[in-house]
Amino acid sequence: MSRRRQKPDDDEINAFRQALSEAGVRPMQHNRADPGRPRRAEEAAQARRAAATDAGNQNASGRTSDGRVDPVRPSTYLDFALPDLPYRTRSELKKGRLGWQAGLDLHGYTIDEARQELESFLHEAEAERARCVLIVHGKAWGASANYPVIKSHVNAWLREWPSVLAFCSATPIDGGTGAVYVLLRRQR
Repeated sequence: MSRRRQKPDDDEINAFRQALSEAGVRPMQHNRADPGRPRRAEEAAQARRAAATDAGNQNASGRTSDGRVDPVRPSTYLDFALPDLPYRTRSELKKGRLGWQAGLDLHGYTIDEARQELESFLHEAEAERARCVLIVHGKAWGASANYPVIKSHVNAWLREWPSVLAFCSATPIDGGTGAVYVLLRRQR
């Protein structure tokens, strides 16, 4: 059980401040710790700080790799799930019985554009606490490749995304092997 405290009145606050003053307690002038040694040259510290910030921004821009992926055939059924996902949940996802709250269509995008759109979409879905989303990647062959490029990359990217619990190809009414249902971990 918690009790609500009353806000102290001005007399109590003044008495407390006077007691602190009499005890020799002084207000802090700054909020930095004193390491006991002289500070480093500011220019060098600023350069290191800027380099660290830039490196962090490069890694934070995307959580998906942009390297080589294993090609998949247009009719290949995509299926992935973390090992500890309950069987019933995975079965419901495969049957299309988990209603999807948002969808993304990647038709017509280049690889880089598709990657940015997918990452942005997944961030938004996580922020809105969506449980299941639909991603339409299509089955079109790439202009310079003999396999569906976007489908192959989506297959790899979703496996790397930290909040993806499972994904599988959609039912025919939602796009069949040209789309995937994605089950997301809800953030607390």
